[in-house]
Amino acid sequence: MFNPVNQKQNFPELEAEMLKFWNNSKIFEKSVNQREAKKKYVFFDGPPFANGLPHYGHILANVLKDAVVRYFVMKGYYVPRVNGWDCHGLPVEYEIEKDLKISGRKQIEKYGV
Repeated sequence: MFNPVNQKQNFPELEAEMLKFWNNSKIFEKSVNQREAKKKYVFFDGPPFANGLPHYGHILANVLKDAVVRYFVMKGYYVPRVNGWDCHGLPVEYEIEKDLKISGRKQIEKYGV
């Protein structure tokens, strides 16, 4: 791995080696599962691009969400990563209604699932 004496490190290659090790050894999964008996911290995160294209404004929100989750992991909590769909239903329904040229409950029920 990294040798501080050797000044000519190939960092992309080193990163690829580390990622391969982490993936093959399931390090992330182990880091989550080793805390299952600890107090749980749940952080539901919805899909960020439900009704528009991703843009630079999403970066700050994603960084903050990641920081919150990592903070609670470092505090010793069990933090399963779960994506939630708690706040994006309405914008998605709106976009679908526009595409189908329908509106409201009666037309949705008539159209069917």
